[in-house]
Amino acid sequence: MKRQTIPMRKNLAYAGLLALLLTAAQSCKIENDIPYPTVVSDIEAFEVEGQCASPDNGNTAATINTANRTVSLYVDDTVDLTQLRVTRFNVSNDATIRPDTAACADPALFPSHGFDAPDNLADTRVDFSQPVNFVLHTYQDYVWTVSVTQIIERTIDIAGQTRAVVDPETRTAIVYVAAGQDRSNLQVNRMDLGGASGTVTPDPTTVHDFTSPRTFQVTLGWEDTPCEWTVFVYNDEEGSTPAAGDLFPMTTRAFLNGNIESGKTPVVEYCEAQAAQWTQVPAENISVNGTQYTAQLTGLSGSTTYRYRVTVDGVTGAEHSFTTAPATPLPNGSFDDWSSEPANNGTLWYPWAAGDESFWDTGNKGATTIGDSNTIPTTDTGTGSGQAAMLQSKWAVLKLASGNIFAGSYVKTDGTNGILSFGRPFEGFPTTLRLQYKYVTSPITRIAEDALSYLRDRPDSCHIYVALANRSQPYEIRTRPSERQLFNKNDPDIIAYGEFICGQNVPTYQTLDIPLEYRYNNRTPNLLVIVATASKYGDYFVGGDATTLWLDELELVYE
Repeated sequence: MKRQTIPMRKNLAYAGLLALLLTAAQSCKIENDIPYPTVVSDIEAFEVEGQCASPDNGNTAATINTANRTVSLYVDDTVDLTQLRVTRFNVSNDATIRPDTAACADPALFPSHGFDAPDNLADTRVDFSQPVNFVLHTYQDYVWTVSVTQIIERTIDIAGQTRAVVDPETRTAIVYVAAGQDRSNLQVNRMDLGGASGTVTPDPTTVHDFTSPRTFQVTLGWEDTPCEWTVFVYNDEEGSTPAAGDLFPMTTRAFLNGNIESGKTPVVEYCEAQAAQWTQVPAENISVNGTQYTAQLTGLSGSTTYRYRVTVDGVTGAEHSFTTAPATPLPNGSFDDWSSEPANNGTLWYPWAAGDESFWDTGNKGATTIGDSNTIPTTDTGTGSGQAAMLQSKWAVLKLASGNIFAGSYVKTDGTNGILSFGRPFEGFPTTLRLQYKYVTSPITRIAEDALSYLRDRPDSCHIYVALANRSQPYEIRTRPSERQLFNKNDPDIIAYGEFICGQNVPTYQTLDIPLEYRYNNRTPNLLVIVATASKYGDYFVGGDATTLWLDELELVYE
């Protein structure tokens, strides 16, 4: 066979072509030049076994802070903190859950996705003796920290007891009984050194002689091995004059907390500073728990000075005084005052008179970037005079704009999303937000997120809520999905909260009272939050096109 040869010129041509193809191939190689979308994942619900309310807050739900990506909760004394089972773990955007492998009992069996209840094959035990990190993975990683605090209420109640100091670190308890009390023959009513679920040996109610320190074997609710505690009892030589206690004044009521000898009941009296007649606190307004009591003084007036005194067994203590907080009114709650200016796509309405300082604001600045204002004044009022606020949910070309009004300010527009500031400076303790409203609902047809598709065709709902908080700055609200930050009614800074949700037509004005439920009776608010929206899920751009809420005559009630 004759060998075929290729001339040198053709060799060079082929070499050049090959180089060109290699260069083209190199330039066309697949690279991830398009950035991944930003998909934020938040913890939406987190529950564990034995979960309970915090000592000073009746809410058992976990406190979820999306800004700091933290979860805080409390558990009772029935569970082992080092082997605590997670019973519910809900996350947004179907993120993958990556637990701390060092804290998990079996990382391989911990669910990789959110759950309302773990299946039988899962092992959700985690050591929460220290804060635990969980990574929520979408296209990015988001690190969340979960902190669990265990509450072990170690209660001691001995007849004649005046006070007690319990130290779990040194496993000692120091108890004081009344001066002259015979320490060789004491009656122990209760001594829960291991909490309500623990055991104490010997049975403290059978021990009477405490002239010298006594030792007890204490076992916690989840333990098998006891530890030794030492109890010291002394006579209280501070005298029998009733102590004044700590009084916290609100606007129309005040709370007095003090210590008292076990088995005794205080008599609490109060009157205005210049009055001669004393008012006695009814027995039903006084609660005694061992050696501590709480008395609620009611029927007070704002910005008024009062005197009070405490009597025990006919012995009256010294008089003390306090001044109540003011009954601060709500600015422009009638919504009679409005102003306006031309906008790119209509009229921009403001819920305050021209030249006045604003208290209320709306999402109108965002709505008018692609349409007209959807929160506007109306002469259709609850009183037949003046003006009211009409909040309309509308389809605004790109997404649903929910009619809304709030105490705070509209900060700026971020694309088609808004950044808001919720809350105005405020000091006072109202009991109720009262208002007049009417409402027209419509089927939910606008849904911007698949996760809320289950709401389709359901009646839209209005949402009105009020909160008193104590914090260094107002709440920043962001509606952009990738950085969404909404108001959390379980925020630990909230002192009192109330809300109203309605998904039915209310064709004529009705008077509505929204009671404020106080979570603390010893904290003063500095921020008032009031928010009303025609569409409850308007923050997610979900609602009905024809939903409308009318609001008029908002006022804070002090009772």
